Amino acid sequence: MKVLVVVDMQNDFIDGALGTKEAEAVVPRVAEKIRNFDGIVLFTRDTHEEDYLETQEGKNLPVVHCIRGTKGWELNPEIQALCKEKPIDKPAFASQELGNRLRILDEEYRSRAMGGLESVTFAGLCTDICVISNAMIAKAFIPEVPIIVDSACCAGVTPQSHENALEAMKMCQIICE
Repeated sequence: MKVLVVVDMQNDFIDGALGTKEAEAVVPRVAEKIRNFDGIVLFTRDTHEEDYLETQEGKNLPVVHCIRGTKGWELNPEIQALCKEKPIDKPAFASQELGNRLRILDEEYRSRAMGGLESVTFAGLCTDICVISNAMIAKAFIPEVPIIVDSACCAGVTPQSHENALEAMKMCQIICE
């Protein structure tokens, strides 16, 4: 079984507080990838509370974004229409809950003599923060499962930081297509 993880395709990262033209450009590609994906699709959602600016992240990135219940926190409408289950809300860049879910899925498929997960592919935003963090979490929780990043379905804070993140992931044996 293959898994696709769609990372933080939220309004604030696309055309809101932290949006970029590169992020806007990947929305149709991510939607197409979801529609054509033959496997399990999981979604993550960056989730902060009203006290965001008082958190460590808020002090280092003082741009209020993805506050629970706001329009910026919501998934992009095109992506939301394809989301079949509740996204994994994550208060930090990486999600231990995602790592646990992937490990449990892998164990379930192994216990059914199905050989475990075939691969986990990542798409979404931002390549250089949350995509790389969650790809590394997946690599730690399921080290024998190929971890793939679809670079055409990701965007970074800048084009250069996107490329830097892809190079860093390649060094950690993550396949960047």
